[in-house]
Amino acid sequence: MQFDQHRLATFVSWVISPVVVAPAAYLAVILLGLRADPERFSYLTILFSASTFAPMALIYGLKKTGRVSDYNISFREQRFLPLLVLVVVNAIGYEFMQQMHAPRLLSGILLFNAVNTVLILLVTLQWKISIHLFTFTSSVALLFLQFGPAALWALPAVPLLMWSRMVLKAHNFMQTLVGAIIGFSVMYVELRWWTGL
Repeated sequence: MQFDQHRLATFVSWVISPVVVAPAAYLAVILLGLRADPERFSYLTILFSASTFAPMALIYGLKKTGRVSDYNISFREQRFLPLLVLVVVNAIGYEFMQQMHAPRLLSGILLFNAVNTVLILLVTLQWKISIHLFTFTSSVALLFLQFGPAALWALPAVPLLMWSRMVLKAHNFMQTLVGAIIGFSVMYVELRWWTGL
């Protein structure tokens, strides 16, 4: 049986996609790190709404109406509107977290999701950074802050995800590498600063 490189790359790209990785990180942070908090499922609902349900509904709607060519939004020019909407969604989620007096780490996730989406949006005006790699490594940074060095076991998946995005011709090497490096470093610095205030 012949090895199907494209099919494997597609599988990797979907399994390690932003709508899978971010919610998995939030599940770990809340269900393992906040087991004693009676509001943990409310926090989870807000995080899931902002990181999974809203983006999936938005991208599905844009694809159905022809505003984007595919679910990965492969063309840089088509990313502006969905990214702008995600800034608003995360900002609203942040306000909900503030009203609930959620732990600062959780409100920080949504605050910096909004801030970092603006960063990606500005970069997208000139260049195409990998949102897959940015989201994956920023999720690892979140887990590292919550659980320590044990979370870094996930980093070997970075080259695999880079390979899949390049095989699918969604990005070149530099776009994936920059997405990975900035995703981890920016989220780590932001959340470290925010939780230390």
